[in-house]
Amino acid sequence: MPTAPHPRSTDELFQALRENHQLPYGRTRTVTAEELVDAAERFAEPVPLIHALLELQEAYTYGSDPRKSPVVFARLLTLFDERPEAFDERLRNQLFWRFKWVANALRALPEIPLASLRQWLTEMRDRYEKEGLGLQPYYGQAYQLAVHVGEDTTLAYELWAGRRRTPHSDCEACEICERALYRIAAGDDGRALEVWAPVLAGKESCQEEPARSVSHALLPLLRTGHADRARELHLAGYRACRRNPSMAGEVGRHLEFCALTGNEARGLELLAENRNLFDEVDSPLDQLDFLTGVEVLLRRVESLGHGGLPVAGYAGRAWTVAGLCAEVRDRGDGLAARFDTRNGTSAHSGRRKVRLDRAPLLDALELALRARGLDELAQGDAAAAPGARGAAVAASASRAASAVPEELPELIGRARELGEEGHPDARACWARLRTLVAARDYAHPEDPAVGPYGRLCADLLSDEAYRAAERGDFASAVDLHEEAAGLYEDAGVPDDVVLARACALLAAAEIPGEEGEGEAEVKAAVLAEAHAAVVRLQEEAFGLAPYVEGRLLRLRASALGVRLQTSGDPAHAAVVFAEAELLQEFATRHGLATQVSGAMLLRAGTYALSGDLPAAVAEIDALRGRLASDGPAWHLPRALGLRGRLQLGLRDAAAAHADLAEGLRLAAAWPADAVDTSRLHADLAQACLHLGRPDEALTHLTRSAEADLRDGKRMDAFCTYSNAAQLCLDLGRIEDCIALLDSLLAEPDVTGGQLDDRLVAQLRLLRARALHAGGDLKAATAEFVALAAESAGWDDDPGSHAMVAAETAMILGEAGEFDRAGEVAERALAAHALSPRYELISNCLRELARLRTQQQGPDGLAAALAHLDEAGQVAEAARAAGFQPAGRSLETALAYEHGRVHAYVGAYEDALAALEKALALLGEPGAEEGGAGEWAECVRLSGAVEGIYLERPAPALVRLDAAVARLTALGHLEECEPLASLAAQLRDEG
Repeated sequence: MPTAPHPRSTDELFQALRENHQLPYGRTRTVTAEELVDAAERFAEPVPLIHALLELQEAYTYGSDPRKSPVVFARLLTLFDERPEAFDERLRNQLFWRFKWVANALRALPEIPLASLRQWLTEMRDRYEKEGLGLQPYYGQAYQLAVHVGEDTTLAYELWAGRRRTPHSDCEACEICERALYRIAAGDDGRALEVWAPVLAGKESCQEEPARSVSHALLPLLRTGHADRARELHLAGYRACRRNPSMAGEVGRHLEFCALTGNEARGLELLAENRNLFDEVDSPLDQLDFLTGVEVLLRRVESLGHGGLPVAGYAGRAWTVAGLCAEVRDRGDGLAARFDTRNGTSAHSGRRKVRLDRAPLLDALELALRARGLDELAQGDAAAAPGARGAAVAASASRAASAVPEELPELIGRARELGEEGHPDARACWARLRTLVAARDYAHPEDPAVGPYGRLCADLLSDEAYRAAERGDFASAVDLHEEAAGLYEDAGVPDDVVLARACALLAAAEIPGEEGEGEAEVKAAVLAEAHAAVVRLQEEAFGLAPYVEGRLLRLRASALGVRLQTSGDPAHAAVVFAEAELLQEFATRHGLATQVSGAMLLRAGTYALSGDLPAAVAEIDALRGRLASDGPAWHLPRALGLRGRLQLGLRDAAAAHADLAEGLRLAAAWPADAVDTSRLHADLAQACLHLGRPDEALTHLTRSAEADLRDGKRMDAFCTYSNAAQLCLDLGRIEDCIALLDSLLAEPDVTGGQLDDRLVAQLRLLRARALHAGGDLKAATAEFVALAAESAGWDDDPGSHAMVAAETAMILGEAGEFDRAGEVAERALAAHALSPRYELISNCLRELARLRTQQQGPDGLAAALAHLDEAGQVAEAARAAGFQPAGRSLETALAYEHGRVHAYVGAYEDALAALEKALALLGEPGAEEGGAGEWAECVRLSGAVEGIYLERPAPALVRLDAAVARLTALGHLEECEPLASLAAQLRDEG
């Protein structure tokens, strides 16, 4: 089926070819190129067909379809022989350049005889000689064939590398890669890296470089002790080749790198991201390269005992690591044997064996911020399975395994005993019991101390309900508690009936209501009703066990504490203190250490919510002393966490860091779900930021997010990851930021549309900004445009659409697509009219004006001034609305932009007048930070316009010297430097 209407004229054909050329390589581009060849054949003249065939050959070559590339080139060569006059100089150059493409394609096909490969090189040499072209490209192909076959390459290398480059030689970056690989083959990693330096530094590049060189340089960098550089290049290089069929070999080497650096889990994630390569790579040589890298990874994972892990592989069936490893081994061995048979050597099998037998080069190298291990992947797969709720809890309870009794009656008794205490090891017992009860051969013990089967089922439901409430699923918690209460009643356990119903009441009060005005008041009233209902339950029950009475008192106090937190009304504090006092007195009298600690924690939190942070700290300090002597020890991390947050409130970041770090250290002694380590890490991140340690803060943010993921709090986790990505971007760690976001956006609940679409959009927006910051304008533009289109449908949030559309317009302007930029800017203005974003829209319009004149010169002035007129209207509306921007006024920014725009088009008098207006609006700088930099930049540009372009250095120097003197007197020495430098330049030129 045609993908587009057939062009009716050569002009339409050439336009279609240009549009197709902008598409990424792949099936869509290739099919369209095939259709355009069919269309070109309908025209009598040969030139359109030549262009269409060139486009098609490129699509085949970079779409990893080597079998078809030589066929297309044969048609081009026939056209050249029959109609040489149809090939102008550019077309002729392209034709002879592509002899190398055909040589590469033929090498990649083991069914092509070696004699045919040599015959093609002879054809290439003869054609080059006939056309009077230098033979260096021919000798380059002869050398590459020698490498491929496994012959002695010494002479072939010298014949190629010793010759002067010609216009038809491979680009400098590609030749550098070949020279470096020659050194690698000789065992000289150091020399190879020296040769590679310009490419790895980004000074030389092309369609395939530096991605190809990066993939080959990773292991040499490790072997020479440059692990950090290898990590950096892996992040950037992998992004350049992922999911690209024509770079399947490069992807394979990145997988191999992961396997050899202790990053097997990341390797499996990358393999899943590139599952398309199993079916879309038509080049046997690229297949061999890719499959060998895949096998290195899978063999390593299997050797670590994870052969049963599910893994992405060939379409049509589910794969495990072991199963896929066997499959790729057979296919890889078969491909290597085919090439060796064709070549008459064992080179490919030998190279493959070297890669497969290579031992890990590092035990561990942190490649990404989401540093997960294979055990975590295994737990994640188990937790995602139906009915596997709580698998993560079971896995995290390994430290308590020795405390889990083997005998069933003892195990049930121990679980209940620990549950009454609130001991973290109870979770391991319940997890073990859940597994046993679910087994087909489970037989409930006939033991009066254990009670009936229904009671045990109720216990398990209660444990599940507590965990549901911990992850914020209060509706499920209500259902589970109610079901447990019914089973307890059937089993004749009245105390547990009361407790389960009380827990259900509090969980029901925690279910979020409808958002809107008065939401906090409604929830506070619901919590008050829940408190009253629990009080009634307790009063109506008789003969309750002390631990049940203590739990009910704790629920009552907690309900009022949450009400205080919800309402923020200080009047609600007194009843919380009263309930906490009642709980502590009762718990002390009955020796309930856990409830004593809970009462003191609640009282400390109430002091904090009431604004009395010193009293809260004093309460926590008293609790720490009691915990040290009487326990429970597992409350210490929580107490230290609260103390750390209080210290942050008191602006003592160092003390906060000490408390939180100690809390984390102590938390490590308990199961992962016993302490809210996510909160500890998040608070530590805040303390680190206050202490000026952003890299450490980043580590804690990612660990906080991973803890939330383990606990099933995916929304919280992704929000924290979003903060981590933003911090990465702020720190200039662009590749880390992109790698983190790529990993998140590949999560199943993101790709499956289960995560909140606005949160996903925020992650994608961050990624687009990171791509732009990293210089990938094309990818950033595509992402921004897609986001702008999607956000246009956010009728409930036009302000966010205005933000996205404004940023998109600026990116399009930077890319020179001003018509599209204008259209998107209009949409941003329309959304701004519904939900004003004065500063953002003003910035967008001013930036479009600057870009217009910077790129188009005088031709863009009229459109630029139109943008500035719109920015002026925005500034007037902002002033009328009483809007105060964060920095300089919108009028000041507008005047400055008028100055820049006129300077770009050579209207220097107008530029100077506008800049002087901006200076007047800014006013003289003061000693405070912030405004001096803007003022100094405005003075600098005024001095440049006046002194250089208007050729009036004397008044410009007066302006600059006065500004330097003023800034120096105010202590703004850094701002003085560009002004003093310009003044020196003017004096030197004068």
